Amino acid sequence: MVATESGLFVSLTDASLVPMSDNFMPDVLPAPGAGGRLRELVEAGVPEHLRPWLAEVGVGALVVKLGIRFLEMTPERMVATMPVEGNTQAFGIMHGGAHVVMAETLGSFAASIHAGPDRVALGIEVGATHHRSAASGLVTGTATAIQLGRTLTVHEVVMTDEAGRRLSTARITNLIRDREQRPA
Repeated sequence: MVATESGLFVSLTDASLVPMSDNFMPDVLPAPGAGGRLRELVEAGVPEHLRPWLAEVGVGALVVKLGIRFLEMTPERMVATMPVEGNTQAFGIMHGGAHVVMAETLGSFAASIHAGPDRVALGIEVGATHHRSAASGLVTGTATAIQLGRTLTVHEVVMTDEAGRRLSTARITNLIRDREQRPA
């Protein structure tokens, strides 16, 4: 690895030198406020009926950085895609941590929708097993509810490649609590 003048590092492992900033570009993140967050929600594929609820917080900078796009969003089933490009480790395959981030994102959003606007879902456990690698294309994550309780949710999240082959399996548990009331 070699440092550049900008402070970024470049990888010498690929045929061409690639900035290791991946796809993080602070100047293209949505500006705070309703307009910027709305654009973020639309670009992430959040269904229109959920946008007012998420307008204040958005989908989060990491979801934007990883390029996660939602296809289905319900408490029982949450589906999204993420590009392999820009989310790889040094050997050119999708980073295992990216799999876990996608699993936690899907499980946490599903748990949050289940909890409703007056409650909050807090991730308390996530674990993953990686079965095979992906070097290109889109990865699809599908979270399926195992338990949707009053205080606890559990989702299994399966990541597959474009050929439908299982790449990883994760499980995430969320604790559901009442949202703290902020003083007026």
